[in-house]
Amino acid sequence: MIQQVMKKLFLSAIIIIIICGNLFSQKVNQEPSIDEISSQVEKFTQVLNVLNKNYVDTVNIPILTEEAIRGMLLALDPHSVYISAKDVKAVEEPLLGSFEGIGVTFQIIRDTINIIEIIAGGPAEMVGVFPGDKIVKINDSIACGDFVTNQYVTKKLRGPKGTPAKITIKRPGKSDFIDFTIIRDKIPLNSINAAYMIEPGVAYIKIDRFSRTTIEEFKTNINELKQNNIDFLVLDLRGNGGGFLATAVQLADEFLDAGKLIVYTKGRSMPENKYNSTIRGDYEKGKLIVLVDERSASASEIVAGALQDWDRAIIMGRRTFGKGLVQNPYYLNDGSLIRLTVAKYYTPTGRCIQKPYENSDEYYRDIENRLKNGELMHPDSIHFPDSLKYLTLLKKRIVYGGGGIMPDVFIPLDTSMNFKLTNQLVRKNIYNMFAIDKMSNMRSQLLKNYPNKEIFREKYVITDNLFNDFLNYAKNNDIEINSTELEKSKNFIQTVLKASIARYLYGISGYYYNIYDIDNELKNAIEIGKTGDVFNKLY
Repeated sequence: MIQQVMKKLFLSAIIIIIICGNLFSQKVNQEPSIDEISSQVEKFTQVLNVLNKNYVDTVNIPILTEEAIRGMLLALDPHSVYISAKDVKAVEEPLLGSFEGIGVTFQIIRDTINIIEIIAGGPAEMVGVFPGDKIVKINDSIACGDFVTNQYVTKKLRGPKGTPAKITIKRPGKSDFIDFTIIRDKIPLNSINAAYMIEPGVAYIKIDRFSRTTIEEFKTNINELKQNNIDFLVLDLRGNGGGFLATAVQLADEFLDAGKLIVYTKGRSMPENKYNSTIRGDYEKGKLIVLVDERSASASEIVAGALQDWDRAIIMGRRTFGKGLVQNPYYLNDGSLIRLTVAKYYTPTGRCIQKPYENSDEYYRDIENRLKNGELMHPDSIHFPDSLKYLTLLKKRIVYGGGGIMPDVFIPLDTSMNFKLTNQLVRKNIYNMFAIDKMSNMRSQLLKNYPNKEIFREKYVITDNLFNDFLNYAKNNDIEINSTELEKSKNFIQTVLKASIARYLYGISGYYYNIYDIDNELKNAIEIGKTGDVFNKLY
């Protein structure tokens, strides 16, 4: 039995690693031979046998094997990982751009499933489920209580296309429960959170991740925006942790004319692979700002690096994360997979995006260390040696390698509202909970008075009574209201509250449209762009 487990899991994983790029060569100088690999597999098998026969308690061999694989990959680099068979689907869904279910976004508040958003065109919308509805039963079984978790709800509501899901909901303002039978279908997962004219002449697109649907979404949105008079576009990649390489290449292609190198990859066992732009681009000539921060990683850095190297866009914000390792997925016999680093990304000028990772502890504390050493507030806190200096391909501007993309225009981290009160309101999810709990009865009237997010932002006001209700709600949820902090952050809190109500009414785009008033990084980028001086470097 142990031998079979080994052959299916451990041996499969280690042979794949040897064949597809033995990154252990980073740690040692000499490549292991096949005989050496076989001897190590035999050694591991012996260990499993000893544990199985002699350990004080019953041994779970598959779990031990999985932990061994995780440890093996951890010894290579921070981004080579093992994903168990049961977790593969959940991990892949955000990048695949869809899943099969009923089409709702939910949140559990006090052991009750609250529907926050209804996905447009999805099965739940078709039968008349509304945001604010509370699910009390699923398939005639009680769905309230401390046993209700995100995993529980996901397991109950998602399922194969064409299968039914029965839910019973309590709707605010209605005394009776309402039953719905919803036929599951394929549900799109949008990767673009917002796309609109943020003010006259300024188009704005925020991309959350690089999924298989991103380019289709982008083309639809940019062509709608181009119906307006665009002076420049702000592409917001802040917090975007990446996604598919192919999607990053396609997005960069939207801004570059044909024949330009976008990115290339190379690794010990992988030949150099170059990705070039084509003639298919929907915004090749317009002025462009790309907004990044320390959480912009991987695919975001490919796009930012390519546009910076070709002098196509002004990169604003703070140095990006520095994740330039290429992972390929390799599926194992039991349905699990390893994402194995096989190469590194390089920008068109030859800059390696990946930051050093020899010290794993320091690697994971990097952003914390940036905050401590002042890099997130002051651009001169980071020093690049001359060996990391590169010149852009057209204007010969100085850019830097060494990990991440250093912006052309630095925008410091806004810490002006970094209070215990504001942090607790976010961490305990008070804004969204209040919007769902307290605004449900008013939803129909609010949509009648403010039919879209633009009118809402212009005319809706957080009244004193509503704000006091919010503060009392926060207190009842164990938030300590410090009067000094409240006085300093009142406008900030009211704006976030307004944006959270807008999300409840109009979806995630409503949130971003209404949070703009306190998004000082974005406002800073737009003001710099409007002066025109920043674009003189490029256009």
